[in-house]
Amino acid sequence: MFPSLALAYLFLYICIALVVVGVIVLFAMKMSHNGKRRKTAFYELKQRDYFTYLQTALTENSPLRLPPGKLAPLERRVIQDRLIEWIDQFKGEYRDKLIALCREAGFVEHDLKELGRLRYGRQIEAAYRLGGMRCPEAVPGLMELLKDEKPGPMAIMIGRSISRCTTRQGELKDMLALLLTKGKSIHHLAADILLETSLDTSRILIELLEDRNPDFVKVGLVAMWGQAVPEVMPALDRLVGAEHQDVRAEAVKLYLSASPALRDETILKLIQDPDPEVRAEVVQALGYKHPSGSIPLLRKALRDEDWRVRYNSAESLSKLGEPGFEALCQAAVQGTVAEREIAMQQIESTMQHTRTDDRAVEQMIAHNKKRLLYDRYFGPVRENRTSKKRTGVATVGGDYTA
Repeated sequence: MFPSLALAYLFLYICIALVVVGVIVLFAMKMSHNGKRRKTAFYELKQRDYFTYLQTALTENSPLRLPPGKLAPLERRVIQDRLIEWIDQFKGEYRDKLIALCREAGFVEHDLKELGRLRYGRQIEAAYRLGGMRCPEAVPGLMELLKDEKPGPMAIMIGRSISRCTTRQGELKDMLALLLTKGKSIHHLAADILLETSLDTSRILIELLEDRNPDFVKVGLVAMWGQAVPEVMPALDRLVGAEHQDVRAEAVKLYLSASPALRDETILKLIQDPDPEVRAEVVQALGYKHPSGSIPLLRKALRDEDWRVRYNSAESLSKLGEPGFEALCQAAVQGTVAEREIAMQQIESTMQHTRTDDRAVEQMIAHNKKRLLYDRYFGPVRENRTSKKRTGVATVGGDYTA
């Protein structure tokens, strides 16, 4: 009994000692963190005049001068972080002068050495800073780091640094190939990273859209959103009929948003596509790009087996004025169960929306016309229905005073 009790006491003492040691370590880490924050604030205040000088000297023709005096390691890091922040904000000559200052101050050389260290934390910090300083020499080391990196935020950060640093289009494609192995649904992030490069994006997009790798094509299609690149339109026309379903769907979305007018043969081809996502995008585009002759197609699309197609078709009909609204009313009265449900839902939404936004004269006239159509198919709308019910409830039972 006594040896077991002694062992229990010993275990309790060890646990207490571990707890005390843990609290001391946490307290020391907290004190170190607070001390570092105070020193950082002190160095930022100390170098305030130097930062003011840099902002003024950027507009002059003379090169930027190094900070005066011998700097502590943390003080150098404060200056480097401010320079990287400005490099991200500025472009052209201003950015080039700041990058040259980082090289002259030895920041690039120091982080290149840190990138080759064995400690993972130092490698990641160096990768971030080298990307901020747009250092082409760091690309081979960053590639090796990306190869061994697991899927996650750090892989995204390394890929972004490579895109910022590289001056060769081949290295950019190699980075994309590595990055796309780090996650299944990473194409939007990869496209965002691709646009960080200083290279000519139009040439890159054309090469990606013409590549046999469907992942490259997806990245190129996503990167094209918001980019005015007329040279890629022939490749986009070809991708509308691509074999891969997700590539075709993304190409159709981009094609519908980029084309000012849609041809009838193109509409008929796309609206019969086996992919429901493609059909849904087409009927949505018909609501604001192809009003003439599109009502029969949208009326037919209300019977589609996919609910997204039916919903987008009803929404597009509501945007086509009185003829579209009347087509919705006809579907709500004469259509199938699925047609009636989606049509009635859109009709009620349209009536409520126009009732709350009837301040302008044109909107009031449009609302009144739709109101007449509604009354013709469904009867007059009863106003103040709630107040009538409340009045009826108040008079139930009659007078009991007699």
